[in-house]
Amino acid sequence: MKIIVPMAGRGSRLRPHTLTVPKPLIPIAGKPIVHRLVEDIAGVINQKLEEVAFIIHESFGKPVEEELKAIAAKLGAKGTIYYQNEALGTAHAIMCAKESLDGPCVIAYADTLFRADFTLDPNADSVIWVKSVEDPSQYGVVSLNEQGHIMGMVEKPKEFVSDLAVIGIYYFKQGEVLRNELQKVLDAKLMHGGEYQINDGIKAMIAQGKIFVPGKIDEWMDCGNKNITVETNSRMLQFLQEDGFELVAKDVVLNNSTIIPPCFVGEGVELNNTVIGPNVSIGKGSKVEDSTIQNSLIQHATTIKNAHLDNAMIGSNAHFNGKFTAISIGDYSVLE
Repeated sequence: MKIIVPMAGRGSRLRPHTLTVPKPLIPIAGKPIVHRLVEDIAGVINQKLEEVAFIIHESFGKPVEEELKAIAAKLGAKGTIYYQNEALGTAHAIMCAKESLDGPCVIAYADTLFRADFTLDPNADSVIWVKSVEDPSQYGVVSLNEQGHIMGMVEKPKEFVSDLAVIGIYYFKQGEVLRNELQKVLDAKLMHGGEYQINDGIKAMIAQGKIFVPGKIDEWMDCGNKNITVETNSRMLQFLQEDGFELVAKDVVLNNSTIIPPCFVGEGVELNNTVIGPNVSIGKGSKVEDSTIQNSLIQHATTIKNAHLDNAMIGSNAHFNGKFTAISIGDYSVLE
């Protein structure tokens, strides 16, 4: 099996954190979003993972490329890098990796995390992951026939079609079939708002009689902006605690300090006269003094003093000393 991850966008809604780091590499509960995503997919599909193809902007640079290849290697797979330097839509992004688009594959956009436990239907040509939502008019949704097969896709329907929203993760038994249909979309210059969309390829496959079924998930966690990302960090910490994962590094220094679980505390972290938790992630090498922190996400090598934080997100190598609470400051920032 292959996993194809389009991630060329910089994530403007999550600035300033994405000014120095691509959004999929921002850590959630101590691990980059894209790392958690491909791990979760590999676990759900339960097939041998051969390759993870990352579609990035060339400006991300070689260090990012090496980090992505290392993520694939940790899963026993080959990491491949492709470039999408123009924002021309989902179909265009996927076709930038067309050399890897064959055999069983999953396509997953790298700003979504999920929790699911199900077995793939061996008779299905494709699975589209969906989640029941309260307001379908805000999402792309699928329509089903009496057999429970997907028969259509509607973007932000004004009239009720279904409450099953597409979350941006797809499985294809034969990736080359999708590749051929998307090539037709590009050749015909079939665009919507100046972009080529994967939905046009999927609709063509459905019209050919390919069987598409919904893969329903238990939890859908987004990382679109700061508030949602902090909430996703909290939920992921709770899930990891329930699953029995050890979240606090053994070399954490606690001086007159308390950790209220669930919290992720990375290697080399020092806490002095501080209470953290619940729902806090602190990256490796950070130092916190005379502070209380809850429901917050702090990256690595950051120093925090005299803070009372709630719903905060702080980047790497930052220094914060103050009385603000719901803050969002990026890498290398200083507030003293």
